Amino acid sequence: MPDRPKIETLMMANHVEAINNLLYISGGGWTDHWRAIVNGQPVPSLFGVAVTILVPWSATNAPHQLAIWFESGDGQQLNPPIQATFNMGRPAGLSPGADQRATLALQLPGMVFAKDGDYCVKARIGPIEAETPVVNFRVHQLPLPPGAPIPPPSPMLPQPPTPQ
Repeated sequence: MPDRPKIETLMMANHVEAINNLLYISGGGWTDHWRAIVNGQPVPSLFGVAVTILVPWSATNAPHQLAIWFESGDGQQLNPPIQATFNMGRPAGLSPGADQRATLALQLPGMVFAKDGDYCVKARIGPIEAETPVVNFRVHQLPLPPGAPIPPPSPMLPQPPTPQ
């Protein structure tokens, strides 16, 4: 059986981009997320997920399915898996047997975490992966005082604003 691609990196970040198979990460690797509450409702969160995949020689020139999803601390899936298909070719001059690395950046616009607590993001390639990477993180509430301006969504706010 040929080798399969393997998820090498799974990271939460404030912002991610993949350009020319390079990851550009701003505010990466966090484990605590502060989300604002306005009129008793959570403000949507903006953040990114960075992924690198190691593709062995024997798995190039074939489509592979990547799935990424979020779960609450009690194991409930929060969203349908985000699915992406990738196909890593073999460029001219690549040494026989050489692995390659694929990069993916997902900037998630406006995900709502209904409550404070423990969450995680998981990823897999294909229908089953022996080792499904998991990144655990915590969501905290950031109450705003009455009349305070609503901040733009942000995964990391330093501390609650003080009323004036």
